[in-house]
Amino acid sequence: MDNDVHLGFETVAIHAGQEPDPVTGAVVPPIYQVSTYKQDGIGGLRGGYEYSRSANPTRTSLEVCLAEIEGGARGLAFASGLAAEDALLRTVCRPGDHVIIPNDAYGGTYRLFAKVAEPWGVAFDPVPLGDVAAVRAAVRPETKIIWVETPTNPLLGVADIAVLASIARDAGALLVVDNTFASPYLQRPLELGADVVVHSTTKYIGGHSDVVGGALIASDPELGERLAFHQNSMGAVAGPFDAWLTLRGIKTLGVRMDRHCANAERIVDMLTRHPSVRRVLYPGLPDHPGHEIAAKQMKGFGGMVSFRMESEEAAVRVCERTKLFTLGESLGGVESLIEHPGRMTHASAAGSPLEVPADLVRLSVGIEDAADLLRDLEDALG
Repeated sequence: MDNDVHLGFETVAIHAGQEPDPVTGAVVPPIYQVSTYKQDGIGGLRGGYEYSRSANPTRTSLEVCLAEIEGGARGLAFASGLAAEDALLRTVCRPGDHVIIPNDAYGGTYRLFAKVAEPWGVAFDPVPLGDVAAVRAAVRPETKIIWVETPTNPLLGVADIAVLASIARDAGALLVVDNTFASPYLQRPLELGADVVVHSTTKYIGGHSDVVGGALIASDPELGERLAFHQNSMGAVAGPFDAWLTLRGIKTLGVRMDRHCANAERIVDMLTRHPSVRRVLYPGLPDHPGHEIAAKQMKGFGGMVSFRMESEEAAVRVCERTKLFTLGESLGGVESLIEHPGRMTHASAAGSPLEVPADLVRLSVGIEDAADLLRDLEDALG
């Protein structure tokens, strides 16, 4: 693509890394379902490919596209979001190092730190990232990463990326932003000063609940090279079909996110007026903590909505009564999902500082007809 011309997000998403096939003219990159490649003499790699753990043309197309839609220097595609997180931690940290994480982080991220990284010797502290003073106070000489989710999963907390980037720079640490909930269409962490963006591409980027994957996008080419070395050395790479499916999802990311946001706003309006709902958590609400920051650093407020009922039993009952909202884990697909975080996605955080309220319900609002989704929720709420 012509780097001298500023192209819109949707144009980049459709074309970056996806030039028509030079042999056939196919407008969609082929699935190179191959493990090894014929070499043009010993050490003579054709196009730089030798073995598909190290590089695969379909995965290369995805990685180029990921870098461009996030505005980064290097994109890397992994077998899952947690595989991406693990590669990042083992690239940047050593035993004795320290990481600051959100005090309401995704349960799988907390499990990775508490059950894998900490026994390896990497300490961590959960901190309310919306409290800048608390973040500064938590920084140690051995802090290597400030790890951000914004919005967070599942309480939809908001953190000021630019401010945290400044704190990280002053500490000689990296700012890592999990941009899964917002997607690069709604939020651009690298432009706000982040060093690395993390994605579960399973979610909004893939968008169709049919592929599991993860990604890292680095702002610095040298860090990107280090991450690529560990990606190859540890081997948790995205397969070619998974890469192809994820590229397919990226093409419609912009239009899907517009619809996710529009539907979520209508549902939030209904929930805020419903007598059975005690509190609605959504960055688009003027009284939501961090609303002004979200409005400043996001293009829209996203398709994730959480709300609290009067009791755990009431929350579970709503989850069990919906028909269009499918009871299930994960998020970001075209279909709407509902879950009880305390018993499902965040069960691994039970009994920890990251334990979520038992009366919490989390929605991943899909792109169905909004009127049908509203009717389904109203019936479930009773």
